[in-house]
Amino acid sequence: MQSQATTVAAYLRSLPADRRAAISAVRDVILKNLDSSYEEGMQYGMIGYYVPHRVYPKGYHVNPKQPLAFAALGSQKNYMSLYLMSVYCGCVDHSAGGRHAQWFRDAWAKTGKKLDMGKACIRFKKLEDLPLELIGEAIRRVPAAMYIAFCEAALAEAAAGARARAKKKERAVRKSPKP
Repeated sequence: MQSQATTVAAYLRSLPADRRAAISAVRDVILKNLDSSYEEGMQYGMIGYYVPHRVYPKGYHVNPKQPLAFAALGSQKNYMSLYLMSVYCGCVDHSAGGRHAQWFRDAWAKTGKKLDMGKACIRFKKLEDLPLELIGEAIRRVPAAMYIAFCEAALAEAAAGARARAKKKERAVRKSPKP
């Protein structure tokens, strides 16, 4: 359920007390570990953490008027959610010697807690479901400059793939027999 709140404070006030406490605790961990180039605000009806236009003027490639989303924290109908785009996008995490997503899943497994996760969404029903130290480390490992570089590389790779598919289709059309 998307909130109509326009500020983080209003969003938090709109939550039931138990969810407000859990969301606030996760928010504190995020803010404590967040690179100073990111900003916090409302995005997509949730608390968002993003690369502002002053740092990355291109914004989100799908909608350049939106800043580049990095993480989000929200209360849904049946659970609370933490979105970590760095886990979804597979950002290269040099400190872990590989992909951030794999590091994250491996580190979570070591906590003994059950991971209820979609592509970028970690679902939780209570604060105790989350390994907060790991969440903080996941946020800390991806400074804005690294995240921007990865997003730029992913966009370039996608464009190159689209060009290659178009060329292959063009060659196939030229080779096909004329009716």
